[in-house]
Amino acid sequence: MNINITLPDGSVKQFASGVTPMDIALSISEGLARNVLAAKADDMTLDAMRPLTKDCRLQLLMWNDEDGKDAFWHSSAHLMAAAVEQLYPGVKFGIGPAIENGFYYDIDFGDHKISSEDFPAIEKKMEEIARQKLPFVRREVSKSEAIDFFTKKGDQYKLELISELEDGTISFYSTGDFTDLCRGPHIPDTGLIKAIKLTAVSGVYWRGDETRQQLARIYGVTFPKKKELDEYLLMLEEAKKRDHRKIGKEMELFTFSHHVGLGLPLWLPKGAALRERLENYLKKVQRKAGYKQVITPHIGNVMLYKTSGHYDKYGKDSFQPINTPVEGEQYFLKPMNCPHHCEIYNERPHSYKELPLRLAEFGTVYRYEQSGELHGLTRVRGFTQDDAHIFCTPDQVKDEFKSVIDIVLTIFKAMSFTDYICQISLRDPNNKEKYIGSDENWDKAENAIKEVAEERGLKTVIEYGEAAFYGPKMDFMVRDAIGRKWQLGTIQVDYNLPERFNLEYIGADNQKHRPVMIHRAPFGSMERFVAVLIEHCAGKFPLWLTPEQVAILPISEKYNKYAEKVLQLLENAEIRAQIDDRNEKTGKKIRDAEIKRIPYMIIVGEKEESEETISVRKQGEGDLGSMNVEEFVSRINEEIHLMTEQ
Repeated sequence: MNINITLPDGSVKQFASGVTPMDIALSISEGLARNVLAAKADDMTLDAMRPLTKDCRLQLLMWNDEDGKDAFWHSSAHLMAAAVEQLYPGVKFGIGPAIENGFYYDIDFGDHKISSEDFPAIEKKMEEIARQKLPFVRREVSKSEAIDFFTKKGDQYKLELISELEDGTISFYSTGDFTDLCRGPHIPDTGLIKAIKLTAVSGVYWRGDETRQQLARIYGVTFPKKKELDEYLLMLEEAKKRDHRKIGKEMELFTFSHHVGLGLPLWLPKGAALRERLENYLKKVQRKAGYKQVITPHIGNVMLYKTSGHYDKYGKDSFQPINTPVEGEQYFLKPMNCPHHCEIYNERPHSYKELPLRLAEFGTVYRYEQSGELHGLTRVRGFTQDDAHIFCTPDQVKDEFKSVIDIVLTIFKAMSFTDYICQISLRDPNNKEKYIGSDENWDKAENAIKEVAEERGLKTVIEYGEAAFYGPKMDFMVRDAIGRKWQLGTIQVDYNLPERFNLEYIGADNQKHRPVMIHRAPFGSMERFVAVLIEHCAGKFPLWLTPEQVAILPISEKYNKYAEKVLQLLENAEIRAQIDDRNEKTGKKIRDAEIKRIPYMIIVGEKEESEETISVRKQGEGDLGSMNVEEFVSRINEEIHLMTEQ
């Protein structure tokens, strides 16, 4: 029996049933086959050695494919586990997935206290196993066989995972003497892993439950060439220099206090002003686009979030309910703003003529993240979303979605984010119980997003199982200046919350209809956005946004009065400037201004005072020469206009 295989170029080839992706690669060229890591048959990623038994679209996955990297790094997690088991007999394993850059494995070392000092020995053993070119062998097993295997091994973590799986869906992967519970896929053999580096170890609770056993999470990264590892390690060094926690402290933007609580940032004056500029910029964009600003409380009655579904979704990850003096009455720190906006919509009846209704809010929400997961501003327990919810008719969905995309891209331009891709997140077709709403509504929402992306010519990737519980979404994945990927900005189409809150409008037919709800947050979280922006530009913010735009440097105290005159002229032009009147040499003042990441420096002395001019320097460019204050103000305003024009 032959099957038809459709290749990425659209060509269709016939092969005997049971052919593997590797066989197909070899039929094209041996050089191609040497680089194959895994394959994608239709929408399913699988081993390159897995037999194909029906017609499908086939993509051979290489290192440059995200799914290829995932298979490579997931296989590397197994390689590390095999090495650890040889070095520390009796260890027990939790989970070991691929992540954004590399992999980790959660391991119970028993009485041994693992540390980074153990890394060289583990890396050496991993290299030894890799050189053996051991294949990753998949075997499907029954649930009883899987239970029997890990009962004999004494691994309670794997047994717990197996208890949640259906018989007939369980598989093992073996690498030499090491066998693991795993769905796969994996690369053909360990020999493809040429460069190895373990990067960190931390303590985590099994399944994120603080009442359960603490495991060691070992992080690592691997590459098919040593050169790529060297480049990655250089990037890590650069990332350390750009760490937003370090730069935020140097620039006096934000801080944290144990007295206030973990994961609850305190914005200092310069940081608060920066954040206010971001908010004002978006408010201006939103006003032009027809948004109306609203404000909602930080808490709500528990029933509000039970109606929306957020209580079931976020209840265990949220702060505990607040009990009032009234028996049985409970409130909740809000995990999302959308239920409140639904209630604002419901405040009065609406006609189709009023739609779309666009409600916007910089609303602070709260989720109780585990302490081990907190990280600067990127993972906090209280954060502010630049939230908006658009209530529209079904035939307005696509145009509204396009308008939101335009807002996101306008913001990216103003922040100098030029490298991005749009991830379309759909529900998992094999696990629909995770989501609320009908198949019909999900199909309409998913199709609308895909059609808009195609019409806008956006570079996209589709991820199944990554949708919000109430609807599909488009996330903007941005690469920063050193190549790291961040999720910034999200747009979500929701047919379900309008159902749950019984939202209605009167149509042209004078009948009641259900609006569609679009959730959008171009920044996402203000805290996370600021953190990413700091690391993207290394604290050298776009001129319109930076806390201090100009440092005025008199060469001696004799020229302080002229410096004050220049300062007044700049402030009149709404340019943020300060005078450095310390009794220091000009060279030191310049260096200090550069450390503070101030974009422009104005030097004033005898010549400048007598000619009523200023001598201008720009960070990264050096001396720009002499000009009058009016010329300088025009230069500043033009630079800001080019960045922020809509």
